Amino acid sequence: MFFRDRTEAGRKLADRLAVYANYPDAMVLALPRGGLPVAFEVAEALNLPLDIFVVRKLSLPSHEEFAIGAIASSGAIVLNQDLINQLSLSDETIEHIVARE
Repeated sequence: MFFRDRTEAGRKLADRLAVYANYPDAMVLALPRGGLPVAFEVAEALNLPLDIFVVRKLSLPSHEEFAIGAIASSGAIVLNQDLINQLSLSDETIEHIVARE
């Protein structure tokens, strides 16, 4: 393992991002669950506001842990187009996956 836990990972990431400390236009965005402990440490160390960016994973119906993208609570969609092309997924399949989430 690279880090003992997510807290340590956040502290080390904060060290690398120290140039952004107290930056007036910066904010730390966390992805719920695993990303929140990391982002918390970064926000604390850099004295920046912390917010949560709620997304749902867009996964293959046959492989729920295999992500091909994400959809945000705002409705914004990000897709891994290279992966979609490799898997030859149709627009119809993508629409079905998005609608399910």
